[in-house]
Amino acid sequence: MLHTHSLKINGESIQTGFEGAALQLIRNQLGLTASRFGCGQEQCGACHVLIDGQSKPSCQMTVDALVGRSVVTLESAQNPELPSSPYLNALQAAFIDEQAAQCGYCTSGLLISAVALLMSAHETVSDLQIREALEPHLCRCGTHNRVLRAVKKAALQCGLKVTPSEVSA
Repeated sequence: MLHTHSLKINGESIQTGFEGAALQLIRNQLGLTASRFGCGQEQCGACHVLIDGQSKPSCQMTVDALVGRSVVTLESAQNPELPSSPYLNALQAAFIDEQAAQCGYCTSGLLISAVALLMSAHETVSDLQIREALEPHLCRCGTHNRVLRAVKKAALQCGLKVTPSEVSA
């Protein structure tokens, strides 16, 4: 018997009978291809999506785990009514300004984790908080400093203060 799941993805209600990994549903069934399959073991960060405002890997998470939760992908920038949209738009612009993406494979995961950080920040965000939020993401292109500058720039644009920490950029 086919079980139907009621999901909320990027602010829209979705009904699906798909069984399997959340990432497979998001990419292959819904065509939301910004989140990527990387290692398939929740180790690289390419598959991250926002789930109830937190950055989570979706490659091994089942579709059942998404029921009753709000899921947001990078494609959500098209929906200005979502609370994540101003942060995502600021981050995307800052990543472009700072040329923070090279091959782009890790970029969606980095952006998602940065959105989660900025959404949860209370007036300030530190260098260390940014580094910790982005730490689970594997990037081989060497743009780490550009990514850090882009997140700081977006934080300032979103009205947050950026405080230095013991760790230098």
